[in-house]
Amino acid sequence: MTAGLRLAVRQLRPARAGLAFGGGALASLALAPWSFWIGLPLALGAAGWLALQAATARTAMLAGWLFGLGYFAFGLSWILEPFQIDPERHAWMAPFALIFLAGGLALFWGAAFGLAVRFSTGVWRIPMLAAAWSLAELGRAYLLTGFPWAAFGQFWIDTPAVNLLPWTGPQGLALLTLAAFLPLALLRQAPAAALAPLGLAAAAVFAVPAPPQANSTGKTVRIVQPNAPQGLKWHPDHRWEFVRRAVAFSAGTPRPDLIVWPETAVPQLLNYADDTLRIISENAAGVPVLLGIQREEAGAFYNSAVLLDADGQPAAAYDKAHLVPFGEYVPFGDVMARFGIYGFASRAGAGYAAGPGPQVMDLPIGSALPLICYEAVFPQDVSAADTRPDVLVQLTNDAWFGTRSGPYQHLVQARMRALEQGLPMIRAANTGVSAMIAPDGAMLDSLPLGQAGYIDAELPAPLPPTLYSRTGDWPVFLLCLFSALAGFFCSRTLAPQS
Repeated sequence: MTAGLRLAVRQLRPARAGLAFGGGALASLALAPWSFWIGLPLALGAAGWLALQAATARTAMLAGWLFGLGYFAFGLSWILEPFQIDPERHAWMAPFALIFLAGGLALFWGAAFGLAVRFSTGVWRIPMLAAAWSLAELGRAYLLTGFPWAAFGQFWIDTPAVNLLPWTGPQGLALLTLAAFLPLALLRQAPAAALAPLGLAAAAVFAVPAPPQANSTGKTVRIVQPNAPQGLKWHPDHRWEFVRRAVAFSAGTPRPDLIVWPETAVPQLLNYADDTLRIISENAAGVPVLLGIQREEAGAFYNSAVLLDADGQPAAAYDKAHLVPFGEYVPFGDVMARFGIYGFASRAGAGYAAGPGPQVMDLPIGSALPLICYEAVFPQDVSAADTRPDVLVQLTNDAWFGTRSGPYQHLVQARMRALEQGLPMIRAANTGVSAMIAPDGAMLDSLPLGQAGYIDAELPAPLPPTLYSRTGDWPVFLLCLFSALAGFFCSRTLAPQS
């Protein structure tokens, strides 16, 4: 430990360190499935107070890192679940994975706290922290392939605040959250300054109208949920049981316009699946089926979504482009494979290859943007298609995430993508929650977690393009950058002179 870090540890004091870690843990309860956002004023007010009290930038950095450690360790605790699929091989790695993930993500927040204290003084640390923290969240969403899971905008999915998403996107909603609650640290010394941002944020929330209700397209989509536990999904004695289950669900009447199966629903490579696809198509009675399957091409393996036409022939395919690090591929995979380290979700070799990127696919119900599992976490991926689709389609296998918090947090992010774009979303999840999501983020019909079955849901029409779908995160990034620079100069020029 360096001398500077030892000094920062001494200056932070155990009580403040506990407040930082506990405040982060309390803030994490605002995530699904708890949605305890009432604790946010206390948690973020405490974060602002810690920045005000920090003697040095290093002390502030340590406080911010501890706040992030508490938040991510509790909010992302579902990351332990994949290691329990094959516990004899992987369970020992689970605590290390959580600690390293939480500690690594917390570095973004630690940097934000350190920069806020380094480049501002006094009460100016609060607006500087809001700007720096928001920039850190943008960095977390984009750098090193990005991981925006558990972002602050996800707190507000079932509140009026979520209506801001089509205008500001998730990063803008996160900035507003920080700007509203961090100033509460000033409540004793400057009550007006502490409460005014909260009042302005509330006014902004209630000034924005809810998106209009979408019309129906008159099309019906069957969403199939076979409910295959991850430990049995690929087991030779069980895997075809789940396929037969999905086939039976696809054969039900009345006939829909499209049938959608979840990610990797067919447990064999597309290259050798002709007989399986023929059986699926025969039972679908001529209705096209969009399903998840793996495929191989030129020695590379892809996690794909394939559309079967009325004759059971692959008519279109999409290859997942945004892969999960250490889940679907391992950095330096060829080297790591020599040591027996493979991606958890990969069934072939050291990992999947990435597809070329977002691609719109023509379906019988209109043009669709396929998103495979994790890709629905990234607003920038949804906005990256060359043309605007009529509908978003997410094929996912949330069995990896267990049954406690991961599937519900994943569902929240899918609902946010629909609302941000003003597009309906068809969500087929292996173990749930499968749903038809309206362009305003509402759940029109769904199958609960852990239940096998299917729903026939009417497809809503898309709403007009939203402001956020046109601008992306650039306005929020520039606003945060400008705010940070303004905070720096105001802190230097308006601070009282000793």
